Amino acid sequence: MADQERMGSAPVRAMEEALGLSLAGGDTADEVAPEGIYYLEQITIAEPSEDDYEYEEIPDDNFSIPEGEEDLAKTIHLVQEKDTDTQILEQETILPSKPVIPEVIEDFLCNFLIKMGMTRTLDCFQSEWYELIQKKVTDLPVIGNVPDVYNQIMLLENENRNLKKDLKHYKQATDKAKENMLKIQKERDFHRMHYKRIVQEKTKLINDLKGLKLHYASYEPTIKVLHEKHQALLKEKMLISLERDRAVGKITGLQATLKTLDTGPNVHFPIIRVGHFCEKENRPEGPTQKCLREARGQNKCKMLMKGNTKDSEFPTDMQSNLDMNLFKENLCPAKFDYKLNNILRLHELPVSCIIMHPCKDMLISCSEDRLWKLVSLPKGNVLLTGSGHTDWLSSCCFHPSENKLATSSGDTTVKLWDLSKGDCVLTLEGHSHAVWSCTWHSCGNFVASASLDMTSKIWDVNSERCRYTLYGHTDSVNSIEFFPFSNTLLTGSADKTLSIWDARTGKCEQSLYGHMHSINDATFTPRGHIIASCDTCGVIKLWDFRKLLPIVSIDIGPSPVNEVNFDPTGRVLAQASSNGIIHLLDLTSGHIHKLMGHESEAQTVVFSHDGKSLYSGGSDGTLRSWC
Repeated sequence: MADQERMGSAPVRAMEEALGLSLAGGDTADEVAPEGIYYLEQITIAEPSEDDYEYEEIPDDNFSIPEGEEDLAKTIHLVQEKDTDTQILEQETILPSKPVIPEVIEDFLCNFLIKMGMTRTLDCFQSEWYELIQKKVTDLPVIGNVPDVYNQIMLLENENRNLKKDLKHYKQATDKAKENMLKIQKERDFHRMHYKRIVQEKTKLINDLKGLKLHYASYEPTIKVLHEKHQALLKEKMLISLERDRAVGKITGLQATLKTLDTGPNVHFPIIRVGHFCEKENRPEGPTQKCLREARGQNKCKMLMKGNTKDSEFPTDMQSNLDMNLFKENLCPAKFDYKLNNILRLHELPVSCIIMHPCKDMLISCSEDRLWKLVSLPKGNVLLTGSGHTDWLSSCCFHPSENKLATSSGDTTVKLWDLSKGDCVLTLEGHSHAVWSCTWHSCGNFVASASLDMTSKIWDVNSERCRYTLYGHTDSVNSIEFFPFSNTLLTGSADKTLSIWDARTGKCEQSLYGHMHSINDATFTPRGHIIASCDTCGVIKLWDFRKLLPIVSIDIGPSPVNEVNFDPTGRVLAQASSNGIIHLLDLTSGHIHKLMGHESEAQTVVFSHDGKSLYSGGSDGTLRSWC
C-alpha cells in the first residue's frame, strides 16, 4: 500500500515541481509518516441534531408553489414564464460581464502540449493523469489554477510574436523604401548632372553671344561707311536714270521722225534736199544715227518674235486608236508570276520616277540626286544623263514625238529637254514651291504641272508662258495626268480629293470624294474608262470615269502606296508600297499577288509595252527588273 501511495504521489510532486508550486496544507514531511510505519484509528461520526440547526429564511419571489396545487405541467409553465421574464430583464438591463475564469493547471498543460505539437507526451500525460483520477487517490493534493504570471507570459509571447511579424513587415517596407530612395537619389544625381551640363551650355552660349556682340560692334563702323556709300550710289543712280530718260526721249523723237520719213513716199522734196541727203549718206555714221539704226533693228526683231510666239490652240477633235487598246486587252494575257531578274544601281539617292519610251526598249529614271538617265533594255546601259536642276527630281514625261522630255523638280521649275542632244531647251518658272508631277498633252504643245503650292499650271510650249493656273485644291497637288487624246486633266491632292479639269478653260468640272487620307497618285487605264488612285494609308480606289462613281476600294495598308500603274491590257494594277512590296491586283478576279525583292521602300513601278516585264525603283537608288 505504501508503494501505491508513493506511485500516486510521484506524478503530482513532479507536476508541482515543474510548476513551482507547493502543496496546500503545510509541509509534506509533517503529513507523511516515515516509511513502513502506519497508524489505525477508529473514529465515530455523530449525526447532528435537527433541533439545533438554524434554517435561513428564503424570501418569497412569487415562485413558490401553493399547497395542493403541485402539478408538473403548471410547474413547467411557471418556470418558462420565469425564464421569459429573465430574458426580458436581460434585454432591458445591461448585465455585468462575467469574470474571467482562470485556467486550471491540467488544462494549461494539455493546451501547451497541443500547441507545441508534442502528441506523444500529451498521450502519456493524459493516460497517467486519468489513471490517477480513476484510482481515486484520496491524498491527491489540490493543485489549483495557473498563476497569473503564466497567463501574462503567454500574452507577452503572443504580443512578442505579433511584434516580430510587424517588425518583419516594417523591415520589408524599409527595404523597399531604401530601394526607392536609392533610385530617387540616382535620378536626382542624373538630373543634377543634366542641370550642370545645361548651365555650362548656357554659360557657353552667353559667352558666344557676348563675343558675337563684340564682333558685330567691330563691324558697325564698316557698315556705316557702306551705308553712306550706298546712299551716294543711290543718288548717282537717280541722276543716271534722269539722263537715261532724257536720252530715251530723244530717241523716241528720232524714231518718230524716221517713221514719218519711212511712211511718207508721196511727199515731194526739193531736188536740193535730195542732193543734200545723199551727201549725208556718204559721210561717216554718227552716234545718233547708230542709235536710231539699233533701235529700229530691235523693233523689227520684237515684231518678228511676236509673230512667231503666238499662243497654241487646243485641239477640238482628237480621237484615240481604241481598236489598238482593245486588241492589246484581248490578245495579251495577264501575267502575275514575275520574278526578280536584274538589279541596276543607277543613282546614289532614291529613284523617284520611271517611265518607258513610247516605242523603243528604253526607259528614263529620275532620282533625288538631281539627275535623269536614259537606259537601254534589257542590259541596262546608260545612254544619256541629264543634269541641270538644282534640287531633287520628282517626275518626268515623254513628248508624244518621242524626242523631248519634261521633268519636274523640287527647285519649283519644269524643264524641257532635247533627247537628241541631252540639253535643256526651256525652263518653265512660276510655281512658288516644289513641283511634284508633270504631264504632256497628246498634241505636244502643252505641259501641265502639279505643285506643293496647292495649284496646277498649264504651260504653252510655243509661247513659253503659263496659260492657266488651276485653283481649287486646299492642299498640295501630288499628281497630274492628261486623259488620253483629250483636253481633260486629272489631279490628285493631299486634301483627299480627285479633280477633273477642262484644260481649255482652266475650270474644275468635277471633284471625286472618298479617300480618307492624302492621295499620292492617280492614273487612267489604257482605254481611259477607269481611274485608279492611292493614298498614304495603303487604300486603292477604282473609279468609273464615265459615271464618275467609285467602283471598289481595296485596303492593302497600313504602309503608304507611292504609285499605281496599269499594264497594257488594263486588267492588272501594280502598286509600289513603302514596305518594299510590289502588289499586283487582278481586276478580273480580285486576287492580290506580291513581289518581294526590295530591301527598302518601293517608290515607283511601271510595265513594259508587251506586259512581260516589270520595272520598279527603290529608295536605295536601285532599279529592279522583273520578268
